[in-house]
Amino acid sequence: MAHDLALGAGVCRVIYLDYQATTPLAPEALDVMLPWLRDGYANPHSAHAAGRKAKAAVEFARGQVAALLPPGGRVVFTSGATEALNWAIKGTGGEMVTLATEHAAVLDTVRSESRAGRNQTVLSVERDGLVDLSKLRDATWPGTGLVAAMLVNNEIGVVQPIAEIAEMAHRADALLLCDAVQGYGRVAIPTGCDLIAISAHKIYGPKGIGALWIRDGVRLEPMLHGGDQEGGRSGTLSPALCAGFGRAAGVMAERREDDAAHLERLWTRAIDRLGPGWHINGSTRDRYHGNLNIRRDGLDVARLMSDLRDIAFSAGSACASGSGRSSHVLRAVGLTEAQARSSIRLGFGRYTTEPELTEAIDRIIAAADAQQNSGGIAA
Repeated sequence: MAHDLALGAGVCRVIYLDYQATTPLAPEALDVMLPWLRDGYANPHSAHAAGRKAKAAVEFARGQVAALLPPGGRVVFTSGATEALNWAIKGTGGEMVTLATEHAAVLDTVRSESRAGRNQTVLSVERDGLVDLSKLRDATWPGTGLVAAMLVNNEIGVVQPIAEIAEMAHRADALLLCDAVQGYGRVAIPTGCDLIAISAHKIYGPKGIGALWIRDGVRLEPMLHGGDQEGGRSGTLSPALCAGFGRAAGVMAERREDDAAHLERLWTRAIDRLGPGWHINGSTRDRYHGNLNIRRDGLDVARLMSDLRDIAFSAGSACASGSGRSSHVLRAVGLTEAQARSSIRLGFGRYTTEPELTEAIDRIIAAADAQQNSGGIAA
């Protein structure tokens, strides 16, 4: 469905196609949050009755979140996936191996740890966005402490072979950190992971809360000190955010088949509408179908977005949108600077309707054609 978004002093009707940046808040999640925002203000770490009631809500939510994760580990709530990834990387030791297409929360943290003296290896990927497992095997050896790989890439939707990556990490006695933010609740997470980072606002939950799943027996050095409320992670939890996260995870489980079928219909509709001249970035086989990253060589994306202000789509990761740089992911899969800057990402999901997706794609194509006819795109 289209959304009414407050823009300045007015409200604008927008077709929202930026689900990788964030998802709309599920009504079910909002409903369970409101009582805790309004009345449930007790600290869940307090021993009195109101605090114990708040703690019970937190623990119920923890179970809901854990139900979509492998068995044999515990869920630690964090302020978001960025904190979870930072903690997982900084809380381990040894050499680090990761991929050039990882999220900035991984790559920047790895670089920071490297400046502090830990060795790092950042592996290139193939043109389809997948890691060459033989290169990974050569890069992991005794002394490697951590291998970090994303389940579903946030920019191009490519699904990495996490089970095989985990197996190679374990052969070197290393831990496998999986950034499952884009895949949690949608793509199966292999049991071989040792650490899994997730985020509520990518599964129709609230912003400001995520989690790190830690396999039993794995110990991390704390990153935040001051109370140890979460057993390795300090800070007062919000019952409202935890409850919203938990309910969003529960709805993901309840709607898994319906959401997947809806997504396939949307993907098919989108592919059918796109004509010649549009190219899909990344693998078309090993891919999550809620992410359509496409390019049209010579396209002026800034002009396109200006012409279509009532369609919310992306030119890359929201985290780097203000940097002025082209996508590091698109460059890593071999696109030229010009090709990377001629790419857009369409993200859709539960609340996207087929008519609005059709309208948006038809208008994007028409605007791109208008650029070409005016000389903005080389034929």
